Amino acid sequence: MTASKSTRARNARAAARASAVRTSAAKGGTAVKDRDRNQARPGSGQGKGQAQLRSVAAGRGPRTPVIEDEPGQRGPAPWLQITTWVLALAGLGVSIYLTIAHFTESALAGCSESGLVNCTKVTTSAQSYVFGIPVAVLGLAFFVFLVAIMSPWAWQARRREVHLLRVAAMVVGIGMVVYLIYAEFIIIGSICLYCTSVHILTFLLFALTAFAAAAWGLRPGEPWRRRAVSAEA
Repeated sequence: MTASKSTRARNARAAARASAVRTSAAKGGTAVKDRDRNQARPGSGQGKGQAQLRSVAAGRGPRTPVIEDEPGQRGPAPWLQITTWVLALAGLGVSIYLTIAHFTESALAGCSESGLVNCTKVTTSAQSYVFGIPVAVLGLAFFVFLVAIMSPWAWQARRREVHLLRVAAMVVGIGMVVYLIYAEFIIIGSICLYCTSVHILTFLLFALTAFAAAAWGLRPGEPWRRRAVSAEA
């Protein structure tokens, strides 16, 4: 009887231990499954790490920012560069014609010889010389320089001195225009249509140059700007 009770007790304890082992094993398996699910979840840190490893293995590694240069807009707006160059070329053409007419002493085509508009009276007056140099020759030299300094290549120059020189030239040019207009209306009493066209071209170039200096500064030709791009690690 005693032996039977002892046997039953040992069997009960063995069954309890076996049940505890099975319960522990079941809990461990559940924890492992939960861990695997968390690793596979896209939002988890380990899942991200594994995803990055897979991306690297596939040749799509993480991208890091790299700084490189790219061409930027050079100088003021293209329309201003072209406009000033065309105006300078037009002024050069008129100046060449006035210089030829001065040295050949020929009458200017289409210009009146009497009244307020009298080209001959203006081009042969004492005021048609400055420091002993014909104004037509000075105008020719001035517009030769303007064709160079108003070209798109000069507008795109990186040196600040180029843009300072352009502004200085236009200040001198508009000052000369003011003097010549005064001489025509006050001293001579007549005007020359060709001279007036040169005055208008000079004023337009002065206005556009001043606008460019105000809008883009005196060093508008910085040809590069920095940008960040992505490169494969």
